Amino acid sequence: MSLSFEVAYDWVPPFKLHTIAIINCRVGPGFGVWLRSQTELRDVHLRGNGMSEDSIPEEWLSKISAQVICLILTRNQFPGNLPSHLKFPNSMLIDLSRNNLVGPLPLWSTNASLLYLQSNSFSGPISSDIDQLMPNLEGLYLFENHLNGTIPDSVCNMRNLEVLALRSNQFSGEFPRAWRAGSNLLFVDASHNNLSGNILASLGVLSLLEILKLNNNSFDGKIPYSLQNCSSLRSIDLGDNRLSGNIPLWIGGSNVAMLYMLQLRSNLFTGHIPHNMCNLSHLHILDLSHNNFSGMIPSCLNDLGSLVREDNKDVLHYGFYEQATLTLKGRQHLYNTTLILVKSIDLSSNVLEGEIPKEICSLVLLGTLNLSMNQLTGKIPSKIGNMHLIETLDLSHNHLSGQIPQSLSSLNFLSYLNLSYNNLSGRILSGNQLQTLNDLSIYMGNPLLCGVPLSTQCPGDDLKDAKDKNEDGNDKLWFYVSVVLGFIVGFWGVCGTLVLKTSWRYAYFRFFDDIKDKVMG
Repeated sequence: MSLSFEVAYDWVPPFKLHTIAIINCRVGPGFGVWLRSQTELRDVHLRGNGMSEDSIPEEWLSKISAQVICLILTRNQFPGNLPSHLKFPNSMLIDLSRNNLVGPLPLWSTNASLLYLQSNSFSGPISSDIDQLMPNLEGLYLFENHLNGTIPDSVCNMRNLEVLALRSNQFSGEFPRAWRAGSNLLFVDASHNNLSGNILASLGVLSLLEILKLNNNSFDGKIPYSLQNCSSLRSIDLGDNRLSGNIPLWIGGSNVAMLYMLQLRSNLFTGHIPHNMCNLSHLHILDLSHNNFSGMIPSCLNDLGSLVREDNKDVLHYGFYEQATLTLKGRQHLYNTTLILVKSIDLSSNVLEGEIPKEICSLVLLGTLNLSMNQLTGKIPSKIGNMHLIETLDLSHNHLSGQIPQSLSSLNFLSYLNLSYNNLSGRILSGNQLQTLNDLSIYMGNPLLCGVPLSTQCPGDDLKDAKDKNEDGNDKLWFYVSVVLGFIVGFWGVCGTLVLKTSWRYAYFRFFDDIKDKVMG
């Protein structure tokens, strides 16, 4: 807020505005009289103005509601309640997000197509007749509030609704089940609530659905077969529920070929990872961690085209509103606008067995590979250094054996490495990026590994140390001898000549006498 809009709080201007747009300028902290007097406004855009002391005046809202088309008061930290019963017959957009508004959701009658009320402290349920109060609504953004109760079935009647964003509230009960064919719904996010029951088969009628996020709830049962009818699906996040059964074979089929993210982490899934998932050529985020998957890692992972070559078709339509929690570099991170840049495979904490398929080394664009806490055996693939963009590599808590591949030292972006608790042997590599990864925990639990940073010395290190010390001693000896010889030669080369050659001695002292006379004269 480098610019301030400073007028007297009680100033009454001699004009009536139809449009006002003041963005990221200091206007507050109060809602001044000069602004309350503007009752003929049609377009209001007051964003990020620090108006945090006064609540939004009910009288002012009532006067402008009849004609206002666009009402944007976001990012001001307005406190207090909103008037409950108002009509906005001409409004197209209402944005009161990111304030400190409290109390129940306003029961407004409006023709608005977009309603942004997210990131406040609203509480209570959604009105059961929301479909009648807001019949033209296309985007309903209520995430990050304190709303509770059930999600009313009436939202299924909102034929124009495209975005239903209810993340991070306290909704309970089942997800609405009255969905009908012909719905325009594209984006559903009911994550981080207390929803339960089965994921309803009726969702399969949402043929335009692209983003489905029901993670961090208490859903149980299986993934419904009908979801394969949602042929536009691009992102599925059902993580942190109690879902069970196998991954259905339709995931990887031609009906959902555009999937770029599949998150099923922290459920009760069993069975093998189906090979037809390799058909998802746009997939660049795969998280199946913390389940009970068994069998071998599919060797066809090199068919995941988005991890082998750049795919310009991956464009997030809802980049700011879709977010995902991913485990990268040993800790969980929340991604939203940069989600499209993440390329990650996380199969950790399952019971996978067999060798790491060498084909996985073809995923040259992969940034994170986590295969930890499984039952994997065999050697680390020798060409793992081909994954030149890898930043996180976690193979810990398996039964891997053999030496650490030399190609690992060629990775320039590696910032997190964990090879602990395996059966690896031989000398620990050094050089390039590995020199910065000298944490003991990276290699611990491998009794046959040796070398820095472990205290275990490799065979032959004693002889090498003795040779190095001997060479160091010889170097020091020759250094001192050369210093002494240099002094003797330099000193007697000059002084010895003057002592033995009388004429040179006379000339030498005569030269200094001449210099002295010139200086003194």
